[in-house]
Amino acid sequence: MRRFALWFSLILVALSVSGCGYNQIQQNEEAVIAAWGDVEAAYQRRADLIPNLVEVVKGYAAHEKETLTAVTEARAKVGQIKLGADVINNPQALAQFQAAQGGITSALSRLMVVAERYPDLKANQNFLDLQHQLEGTENRINVARVRYNDAVQVFNTSIRTFPNNLTNNLLLHLQRKEPFKAEAGSEKAPQVKF
Repeated sequence: MRRFALWFSLILVALSVSGCGYNQIQQNEEAVIAAWGDVEAAYQRRADLIPNLVEVVKGYAAHEKETLTAVTEARAKVGQIKLGADVINNPQALAQFQAAQGGITSALSRLMVVAERYPDLKANQNFLDLQHQLEGTENRINVARVRYNDAVQVFNTSIRTFPNNLTNNLLLHLQRKEPFKAEAGSEKAPQVKF
């Protein structure tokens, strides 16, 4: 009889542990980390393309040095920020990362205006190829951000709902992850002036 009670207790513990959400919370956190890796990869692709774009534009618009310098400096600022999975646990580091990426976006917008001023540059196949690559990269960045925010939403929900919240509070002590947020002023369409 004792043996039966022991086996019954072990089965009951195993069933209660499997329903506590421990494994699901771990899977959700791993999904957040993987999604953050995709965001980093998309930004790295952009950082790798920018020098090529700048070099092509330099050949056509050497006197637009200010714009080219702004793009180069913005890329350098992004390069100074050390990325890693710990960024997703640090709201200040995430905000700093987003601000640096906003600087690149702004500088690239000015660079595209320079391209509009020079018809020969727009017609250059190298520039067109790089421009398409950059547009594709910006789309990839947006997709990676959306997927990251989706993973964050699933993770944050999993640590806040019952019974997973008990598992998190008693065993894991994981904190909510910060999603990407729109930059200040992004609700207004940018104005391009020639």
